[in-house]
Amino acid sequence: MLKMIRGLAAAALLATAAQAAPPSQPADPAPVIAAEHAFAARAAVVGVAPSFLEYMTDDAIVFSPDPLLARAVYGGRPPPKLPKDGGTLLNWWPNFAGISRSGDLGFTTGPASVNSGKPRVFYFTVWARQPDGGWKWVYDGGVEADGAAAVGPEATPIALPPGDARPMAPDAAMNQVRAAEIALAARARTDVVAALKAVLAPDARVQGSDLGPATTAAAVDRELATRAKVIAFGPIGGGASHAGDLVWTYGDARWAEGRGHYVRIWQRRAGKWALVFDQIIKVSLP
Repeated sequence: MLKMIRGLAAAALLATAAQAAPPSQPADPAPVIAAEHAFAARAAVVGVAPSFLEYMTDDAIVFSPDPLLARAVYGGRPPPKLPKDGGTLLNWWPNFAGISRSGDLGFTTGPASVNSGKPRVFYFTVWARQPDGGWKWVYDGGVEADGAAAVGPEATPIALPPGDARPMAPDAAMNQVRAAEIALAARARTDVVAALKAVLAPDARVQGSDLGPATTAAAVDRELATRAKVIAFGPIGGGASHAGDLVWTYGDARWAEGRGHYVRIWQRRAGKWALVFDQIIKVSLP
């Protein structure tokens, strides 16, 4: 009888775990791409600050220049002059996007232009699905860079391939990524390029300089060559998907003659964590 009770208890625990585990999906980023397009369209109607406030979560952050609650930054600005009345028109569109298998965490990145000029900024937005099924951003930022070669808004964004299908608890995923970031930071104190290349996925996107996003091995080499030889990285925060296959992180970056912040996307592939997006945002020094 005792064996039967234990067996039933074990079966119940397995069933509960199976019900709690998030479903494995094909990881189609269409929802976050649609959210980004709607966000940009809204900005063209009501202006930058109102649209940002409308589409952000209460705990969303921006770098201004250091990490701050985005609502405090945009909420304190005076009502803007609307684009239709001659106000600033900020236009942007995604050309690279990804989503977790649990469909609750995603990102987009692409070029941005001001008043219909040539793209001169590459933005990066992290999105979180809300209880009502809608999407809001938890981080938004970007870097100034050459956008002459950027594809237009009519092009279909490149989709990040799905990560591991086997679910992992978000806390466990976050702990593993924290360990990976600590190891990366330790190595970057002597060799930034080696530290990043040890974890960068073959299809990773790297940006931070005025060269524009690096999407090939040769371009990644050129981009990394623009960075300081040694950088002190200090992890601050981020979040993991419910499936534990996608994690975003941000933190401090300091080097001999400057400082800034980093934002990253980590994806679990074949049981290991790979860096699929890395962005350095420099802080202008006085």
